[in-house]
Amino acid sequence: MVVQLKKHELEKFIADQVKAGHFASPDAAIEAAVEQMMLDHGALDDETVAAINRADEQYDRGEFVEWRAVRGDLRKKYTGK
Repeated sequence: MVVQLKKHELEKFIADQVKAGHFASPDAAIEAAVEQMMLDHGALDDETVAAINRADEQYDRGEFVEWRAVRGDLRKKYTGK
């Protein structure tokens, strides 16, 4: 997804937040804003957001297994097939 902000003050605010070290990138700042909107609307609780953030950090460190490597084992475990 590509997001274009039409208001210069929003772009500047995000750039300032990144420059201040609050976010790693403009994308990270926008993701945090969307997560907060979801929290405000009850879509995600703090525990879920924390779990998502931990998963993102693990992925960034390369701590993941490709789906193709585990799908057969999971199918067998849960369906017996």
